[in-house]
Amino acid sequence: MELKEKIHQEFVKRFGQDGIVYASAGRINLIGEHTDYNGGFVFPGAIDKVIMAEIKPNGTEKVRVYSIDIDDYAEFGLNEDDAPTASWARYIFGVCREILKRGGVVKGFDAVFAGNVPLGAGLSSSAALESCFAFALNDLYNDNQIDKFDLAKIGQSTEHNYCGVNCGIMDQFASVFGKKDHLMRLDCRSMEFEYYPFEPKGHTLVLVDSVVKHELADSPYNKRRASCERVAKRLGLETLRDATMEMLNDIKSDISAEDYFRAKFVIEEKQRVLDVCDALTKGDYETVGKCMYATHEGLSKDYEVSCEELDYLNDIAKESGVTGSRIMGGGFGGCTINLVKDEILPAFIKTAKTKFNERYGHEPKVYEVIISDGAHRETPKD
Repeated sequence: MELKEKIHQEFVKRFGQDGIVYASAGRINLIGEHTDYNGGFVFPGAIDKVIMAEIKPNGTEKVRVYSIDIDDYAEFGLNEDDAPTASWARYIFGVCREILKRGGVVKGFDAVFAGNVPLGAGLSSSAALESCFAFALNDLYNDNQIDKFDLAKIGQSTEHNYCGVNCGIMDQFASVFGKKDHLMRLDCRSMEFEYYPFEPKGHTLVLVDSVVKHELADSPYNKRRASCERVAKRLGLETLRDATMEMLNDIKSDISAEDYFRAKFVIEEKQRVLDVCDALTKGDYETVGKCMYATHEGLSKDYEVSCEELDYLNDIAKESGVTGSRIMGGGFGGCTINLVKDEILPAFIKTAKTKFNERYGHEPKVYEVIISDGAHRETPKD
C-alpha cells in the first residue's frame, strides 16, 4: 500500500490525474543457474518484491516516464531512432519497440514507477520492470491479445536489442508466469512448464545480499555463454541440453580448459534441477539443500561467477547448519539464497551479519522472501 500510494501521489503531481496501476515481481531461482540459454531446465518463482507503475495513455506519440527510485525523468518517441540515452529508460523504450515490431499497438503514455526489488542483488529488477510495462501495454492497447510467453519474449528481446545483455528467458518468464506458493520448472528448449507447490514447512527462504553490485552488460556473462556455444558446436549440438559428461570428456583434448569447465557445470546443473524437483515432491529438503551447495561449488569453481564475499557467505551458511545455500543470479556479486530451518534462522542471520561485518566492514542485507504472483493489474482494494 505504501509503495502504491507513493507512486500515485507522484503521478498526480506530475500528470494531474489518475492512471491504472500495474506490478510485476522480481524472482528467485531455487536451482538451475546459467542453464536457460543452454536449453536446459530452471526452477524459478516470483517473489513478494515488485516493480510497480501507474500508467495512463496521454493521446500523443510520446512516452513521458519518471522513475522515483532513480529520481530521473525521460521523454521519448516510439520510433527506432527515438531511443533514450538513460539506461533505465531504454528498458521501457525497448518493450515499446518490441511490441510494435511484433505488430502490436503502443501509443504515447505517462508513467511513474518505483520498486522494492533490491537492485544489484540478483533478483532481476530489470525483468520485473520489462514485464510490468509489457503487461500494462498489452492491457491498455492490445486487449490482452499478446500471450504470456510473448510478453516474456518481449522482455528478453529488450535485453538483447536495447540493453546489451544476451540473457535467457528465465527472468522474464518468472516475472510473467509467477504463481503464489508455487515454483515453476521451465524447459527452456520446449517452453513447457509445470507448477510445483512450494510451501516449505519448517523452513524459510532467505536472501543474504553481499551488497557487492554486479553489472551484466559487456561483462563476463556474455563470455560464459560464448564458451557454452563453442562446446555445443564442437559436439554438433544446438545447445548443451543434450550433452553428457561422457560426450564432454571425449572432446576434452580438443577444447580449452576454460570451455571444458563451463560446459561441465551446465551439464551437471541440468541434472540437479531434475533431482530437486523429485526431492520436493517427496518433501526431501535435505536433498534439495545438498543440490544447492553443489550448485554453489560449481558456480564458484567451474563457472567462476562467484566472488570472495559470496563464497564466504556460503561457508557461513554451511557452518551454521543451513539446509542449502548458493549464489543466485547471473553472478559477479549479489546475494546467496538460503533454505533455512526456522529454529536456526535468527542465529544464522545474526552470525552472517556479524562475521561478514568483521571481515568486510559492512553488514550484508537480509531479505526473507515469499513466493508470490507475477505480472498483474492492481485492483482498487490492493
